[in-house]
Amino acid sequence: MGLRESKKEQTRTLIADTAWRLFADRGFDAVRVAEIAREAYVSEATVFNYFPRKEDLLYSRLEGFGERLVAAVDSRPPGEPVLDAVRNFLTEPAGLLAQVEAGEGEAVVRLRTVNRMVADSPTLRAREQQAIADATAALAARLTAEESTGPGGAVTAYVAANALMGVHRALIDLVRRRVLADEAIDRLAADVRAYGAEAFALLARGFADYGVRPAGYGDDS
Repeated sequence: MGLRESKKEQTRTLIADTAWRLFADRGFDAVRVAEIAREAYVSEATVFNYFPRKEDLLYSRLEGFGERLVAAVDSRPPGEPVLDAVRNFLTEPAGLLAQVEAGEGEAVVRLRTVNRMVADSPTLRAREQQAIADATAALAARLTAEESTGPGGAVTAYVAANALMGVHRALIDLVRRRVLADEAIDRLAADVRAYGAEAFALLARGFADYGVRPAGYGDDS
């Protein structure tokens, strides 16, 4: 990374860290972008250059979920149903949840802060739902590209993607409810794995054979 790129990354990190601190102190909706800019010693225009929307300041650390999900599906081996790939991806705690499971106390504080901010802000809840919808659409597009079942394949892929991502929505709700109630936080990651496995087992009884990648898929030969 060159000097210019390094300086830009430092500025982006400074703005995001400043925003998180202010949001944690006063809540997302109570903080204006102008205040963030002032605290970070940059112009308001600079903030918007890095983060076009205010909610990007919070979700910048959580971006890329859809791409990682599609990559997990795309890298599954021949013979593995898409359900297994999505289950393995969604039920393995990552980020703050994994840090909480590892016993990092600061991660518990940040997990509470993030979930409280989202719960208290209609804007952030809407952004979260949009992010889930975008990930669902990306998954459906990938499944459609793999299927060769005729015109109905796109509809089937969309139904499958929404069913799979419905588990993700349920797990998000579980985490938020438990975190805000301060209920058994130390067991939360383990419960995500257990309850997620139960939910995917229910789906498996309906379409376990859907999206099984055939041997040789994608080979150029």
